[in-house]
Amino acid sequence: MINLEVPTKAKALVNQARQAAAEVFRPISRKYDRAEHTYPVELDMLASLLDGLNTSGEGGAGAAGVRRKEDEKNTGNRNGGNLSTVLGTIEMCWGDVALLLSMPRQGLGNAAIASVADDEQSRRFAGTWAAMAITEPGCGSDSAAITTTATPTDDGEGYVLNGEKIFVTSGARADSVVVWATLDRTQGRAAIKSFVVEKGTPGFDVVRLEHKLGIRASDTAVLRFDNCRVPKENLLGSPEIDTKSGFAGVMQTFDNTRPLVAAMGIGVARAALEETERLLAEAGVEVDYDKPANLQHAAAATYLRLEADYEAAYLLTLESAWMADNREPNSLQASMAKAKAGRSVVDITLACVELAGTLGYSEETLLEKWSRDSKILDIFEGTQQIQQLIVARRLLGKTSAELK
Repeated sequence: MINLEVPTKAKALVNQARQAAAEVFRPISRKYDRAEHTYPVELDMLASLLDGLNTSGEGGAGAAGVRRKEDEKNTGNRNGGNLSTVLGTIEMCWGDVALLLSMPRQGLGNAAIASVADDEQSRRFAGTWAAMAITEPGCGSDSAAITTTATPTDDGEGYVLNGEKIFVTSGARADSVVVWATLDRTQGRAAIKSFVVEKGTPGFDVVRLEHKLGIRASDTAVLRFDNCRVPKENLLGSPEIDTKSGFAGVMQTFDNTRPLVAAMGIGVARAALEETERLLAEAGVEVDYDKPANLQHAAAATYLRLEADYEAAYLLTLESAWMADNREPNSLQASMAKAKAGRSVVDITLACVELAGTLGYSEETLLEKWSRDSKILDIFEGTQQIQQLIVARRLLGKTSAELK
């Protein structure tokens, strides 16, 4: 039997995350949307609390990610760290997704480190705030087309990085950046590795910050690496180019981060649905769950359709996180969750703006802000089209060369 309730083990975390979202994020949401590129100082104290949650063994409420150890045996439903992190992320993004993305030490790069770092690296980078740098001026969602190079040094003690990265979330604020680069462009996907580059490393520069449609509280940077030397110990995973495993090592990062981005979309969508339900009730429109949609007010019928879309995305996301906790391959489910949640949050927030009329389009409510914030959730960590390609390849058993 399927149990759709929040696991008992995660309830305390979810309640704490919801309280933080309601008491910290929501009150300052509009303030930092207007003050783009201004660091939300209110987050420092909250970040310290989340550090405690992340190290307590119960997962965290941010995007820190959870490492999966291959030597652990599958002993059934753990309701573990990935699921707890997803549930916490939903609650925090109900408050404000941009502020979650601005949280110290909760960057998407932390999920990359958690996914593939060895024990020594996990200890060394514990406590760091890591951004993730993948996208390049000539390379969007096709991560395999990365041109940033990592050339081994003559003494064999490190690598020299050269290239430019764009749209790096927390790229200016984070302590370090997980940079995707190729060891040998002739070897294709298999040669792409990820490197932890710490701020202050010579040759690593923040070129500029972007002005954006949404998530304005979160800084989005352009980074340049010019003969930037990093020690060999900062390469995540194996330095060997294994053409048989191909892109698998690096792509494991996405198996962790895509459910988190899906969870962000779910949190924003739920916020919009709850606010819209309140506005409909004030207008005298009741949503009746005991009546067919065709016998209700048109606005109520639309609301029911949007809520069903939200619930489908929610369940897909929980499934992908549950699979990760139970050591089951979740690449297909992670992409399905990301695709569904990314599309749904855009559809839901825009429809909620329409249902609310002038209240939705003005700054009297946060609906217009949520509609702006939502679009990036359908784009980063792989666009809608990329997710559909991955799902199709998995279902049809096709390679990337066979199905483009």
